[in-house]
Amino acid sequence: MSHLSALQLDSPVSYLLALVLPALDAVVPLVPSETVLVALGVATAGSADPRIAALVALAAAGAFLGDNLSYLLGRRFGPAVERRFFTSDKGRHRREWAQRALEHYGVRLILVCRFVPGGRTAVTLVCGLIAYPRRTFLAATAVAAVLWASYAFFIGRLGGKAFEHRPWAGFLVAFGAALAISGLIEITRRLRARRRAQDKRRGT
Repeated sequence: MSHLSALQLDSPVSYLLALVLPALDAVVPLVPSETVLVALGVATAGSADPRIAALVALAAAGAFLGDNLSYLLGRRFGPAVERRFFTSDKGRHRREWAQRALEHYGVRLILVCRFVPGGRTAVTLVCGLIAYPRRTFLAATAVAAVLWASYAFFIGRLGGKAFEHRPWAGFLVAFGAALAISGLIEITRRLRARRRAQDKRRGT
């Protein structure tokens, strides 16, 4: 984030990034949407300006639109999506994991995958590929988008408040905390998957 100081409430760039980046990273996971949202939280720390709510709302809207774009891509362009995302060994593994997990957890997975690096893309695309119920998907992604936008922005504001006169330090601490939380979620998911696999082997 080489232009953290430019992310301010009176900058149109802030509102554009808040909407567009969360939408794009559904299909391009390398897009740093969470990084920008944390940075916006840092930049607005200590402010009670009502425009802050607009930034969070735009980020949530972008995340929701991105998830549903990913769903539509999987639903309408299934073969092309399979070739683009799921032909490698890693891609096939992610597809199989997403499909199994959807069958087992359903809405809970859609909510949690929003916080798992790379998980959002796999799950939302697979939801489209397997024609997961559209209304359920819409409701789950709406809730997930609001939770994610609020969480990332709040983490940034906490970091910015703690390091009020050193915004870069606040950003690094807040971003590190966001990564740690995402990592903890992913580790917990993997441990549970491993335990279920072991229980299944014992039962056979």
